[in-house]
Amino acid sequence: MTSLIDLWITNQDFFTGKSVHQIINICGDGRLRDGNTTSDEFRTFLQNISSGLLSQYATECIETPFDDSGKVLQDIVNEIGSRMDFAVTNGYYTGRKNKIGCDGIWTAIDGHSIVIEVKTTDAYRIDLDKYAEYRKKLIDIGDIQKDKSSVLMVVGREDTGGLEAQIRGSKHAWDMRLISTDALIKLLLLKENLNDTKTIQQINQILRPQEYTRLDGLIEVIFSTSKDVATEEAEEVELEQEIPDDLPGIHQDRKFHPVNFHEECIRRIQEKLKVPLKKKSRSSYSTADSGTAIVCSISKMHGSEGSAKYWYAFHPYYHDFLSQYDYNYIAYGCGDESKILLIPYQILKPLVPYFWKTDRKGRLYYHVVIYDREGKFVLQVPGRKETIDITNHLL
Repeated sequence: MTSLIDLWITNQDFFTGKSVHQIINICGDGRLRDGNTTSDEFRTFLQNISSGLLSQYATECIETPFDDSGKVLQDIVNEIGSRMDFAVTNGYYTGRKNKIGCDGIWTAIDGHSIVIEVKTTDAYRIDLDKYAEYRKKLIDIGDIQKDKSSVLMVVGREDTGGLEAQIRGSKHAWDMRLISTDALIKLLLLKENLNDTKTIQQINQILRPQEYTRLDGLIEVIFSTSKDVATEEAEEVELEQEIPDDLPGIHQDRKFHPVNFHEECIRRIQEKLKVPLKKKSRSSYSTADSGTAIVCSISKMHGSEGSAKYWYAFHPYYHDFLSQYDYNYIAYGCGDESKILLIPYQILKPLVPYFWKTDRKGRLYYHVVIYDREGKFVLQVPGRKETIDITNHLL
């Protein structure tokens, strides 16, 4: 029988129009239970699908509940935590004797642990003492630290006024926080459109208890996030404006025309490598098992068919990201997804110092220039006064 992951890699159209309930029915016996093959296959599937589909499935669990919808939402929320760069330990679907019944534990890079509780609704009064007790028991057995832990309630609907008041008026006000599923997904989508690791970590800290009498910390997160997005957009404009006017065959239009076909490129790369890839940041992707990583850059075509030029930025953080993985590639989309160069990073890495570079106020990036000469693709290496034929890396 074809697994969900195999279907996702080879035929994503199969999932169009299917509800998450239908997806569950395809897995094993169609029921989610602790430790069974159905839950294992479903969680693996969630690790590899797009964040947009995660959001769709979460909405279905909340707006059209079904048997196991609470368990499905629990798995989706934990997958969101993983994509936000927490180390995630899944909790139990149902309570067990002598087991701590939290829905998950998220551990940040600095060691702070967040005990997760997922609720599809806050229509009923929630026993906060029970969830505080989960945290206490985890502290007692040494799984988390008292001074580096908190509880996060993730509630399906945005109307959480009753639960907010309940938390504020309780003795747990300094140890618990509350967020809607929709807001959590928005944080994830924001993270996936950033590249600055520091900014991403600051966003994650929003999920911890904070004292906001003084607003400096919150303002710093907002400022860093907007700066990261603005920097990326400015660099894209600079990249095109710095293309020399006298390059052979190039008639540069100085008006910036952004292109965006990253996802189409990644779909083709998945089919080529036969592995599912999920988005890590604006331009980076990896497999769920952290074995393979891709940085995908795209460029519009400069010039004309048969005599075209493509211009990309290579940022130092690309190296930092790719170096964490055993198998790593740089993908260059040339004009559209029909022409993709997939180059092992070990080939490109020693050439980077020889590329043109821009360094403005500490923002350093290199220029990757690729020519298409009637189907022959060559990489320009100005520091070595040569070009390298990379046609064999064309998908």
